[in-house]
Amino acid sequence: MNPGLPAGWTIERVRALSGDPTAAALSTDRLVVLEVAAQDDYETLRPDVLLAFHELCLVRDGGEWFMGQLDDDGSVICWGSYGSELAEAIRGL
Repeated sequence: MNPGLPAGWTIERVRALSGDPTAAALSTDRLVVLEVAAQDDYETLRPDVLLAFHELCLVRDGGEWFMGQLDDDGSVICWGSYGSELAEAIRGL
């Protein structure tokens, strides 16, 4: 199964590269925001892929991968972009 991952990617490949055997694709039907430090505000993201690595997440919005944290209520607060390549974003975990 390829839950919206880029071509050539599977959840097994994500797990292998990240070293996290529990990495999982989560539903994008949740609040996901990007912290905008300069404005002390948040921008709402509309992800098409959300990958969880324990409490850390990678979220793809507009072809760009953002890193964030999964909160207890299921929402995700992202703090920065890690580029357009999933492999590079995973290495940033």
